[in-house]
Amino acid sequence: RRPRLLVSRLFQPLAWAEGAEAAAGGEASCRSHRLMVQGGLISPAAPGCYHYLPAAVRALEKLVALVDGAMRAAGGQKLSMPCLSSAEAWRASGRWECMGAELFRLADRHGQGYCLAPTHEEAVTELLAAHGNLSYRQLPLRLYQVTRKFRDEPKPRLGLLRGREFHMKDMYTFDVSAEAARHSYELVCDAYGRFFQALGLRVVRVQADTGSIGGTVSHEFQLPAEIGEDRLALCPAGHFAANVETMSAEQAACPTCGEPLTHSRGIEVGHTFYLGTKYSSVFNATFCTPENKLQLAEMGCYGLGVTRILAAAVEVLSTEDSIRWPSLIAPYQVCFIPPKRGSREEKGAALLECLYDEVAEAAPQLASDLVLDDRTQLTIGKRLKDANRLGYPYVIVAGKKACDDPAVFEVWSQNTGEVTFLTREGVIDLLSKVCVS
Repeated sequence: RRPRLLVSRLFQPLAWAEGAEAAAGGEASCRSHRLMVQGGLISPAAPGCYHYLPAAVRALEKLVALVDGAMRAAGGQKLSMPCLSSAEAWRASGRWECMGAELFRLADRHGQGYCLAPTHEEAVTELLAAHGNLSYRQLPLRLYQVTRKFRDEPKPRLGLLRGREFHMKDMYTFDVSAEAARHSYELVCDAYGRFFQALGLRVVRVQADTGSIGGTVSHEFQLPAEIGEDRLALCPAGHFAANVETMSAEQAACPTCGEPLTHSRGIEVGHTFYLGTKYSSVFNATFCTPENKLQLAEMGCYGLGVTRILAAAVEVLSTEDSIRWPSLIAPYQVCFIPPKRGSREEKGAALLECLYDEVAEAAPQLASDLVLDDRTQLTIGKRLKDANRLGYPYVIVAGKKACDDPAVFEVWSQNTGEVTFLTREGVIDLLSKVCVS
């Protein structure tokens, strides 16, 4: 059997007792920021930059695995491009000036200018243009990456929701025609919808401004939340949704059904753009047609804020003092809590450890998702409170009934709030059905 994962050995410094501002490094806080710092998931490094501690990295890796699945299903091929982008390419596209102070700029020892890329339209289009033997038979081409991005936010705030360094999934599509490019656009948007549905997040697709990215069509994927920085206008019947910055001040009713629009705030977790030939014309990204002529590729680009999704999910699903995860990306799925050392129920500890091993064998998909809270100097109640606040989807407790014949364990389902009492067989049957990313 693989070694049991012990809570006492995890690097997850808890700071529940600290004040909200102190725990969050003194920055303006929100629920997700506070809980992720107090729960030992992230730690402030510099304004807008964070250390991602082991539990957060586990959740992030699971989230990226879901992203990979969604992008592969949409025909995506994964690549990785440098964080450093040349100033020359950004000047050619016209974005070196228009991005303003948001762009982190630097020069190497030879005086060559670069930026820490917030997005990679220039880089990927140059890449395609450098391989001029592209054939129409190779299109559509859908290339994506998941990398760290950088934006020099003037006032980083709200933890991972508005930082200077963040993880993003960016996909770039190349098609033979405008019609084909719009097909790719809808295909990727549909993939986004299924991705958010799998996470259990009620994200809304809204009309949006193309901004500094450019293009002629753009949509944001917004997660309604009070802390959100965007204002949304929504048709109650679902016929219309837009970021209010794209609307005229007079528009108060749905253009389709005439119903009054409702308003809410949202966290932008994804953004899509139909670019046309905005970048391919600058860098001469062409393909060879069936008539053996060169033609500019039609492009689209598609972003998902991976670390922002992580924080936004915690923001909208959690209570004020307890983290709740989309079950597919919880850092660990199950926490086993044995009795306190020296208590009358202590003999239940050996039974719980055996149960841990049996679950790992019967449900191999969970083998690395189980933890044993071996801090038996603490009461069950104290450890159960920590487990509740950290949001393990399942907590298995060896309480008084663990000494019965047959032994019965308490099973806490955190996302439903239910507590059930199950035998060893019942616990194994329940956990065998749990899915992880």
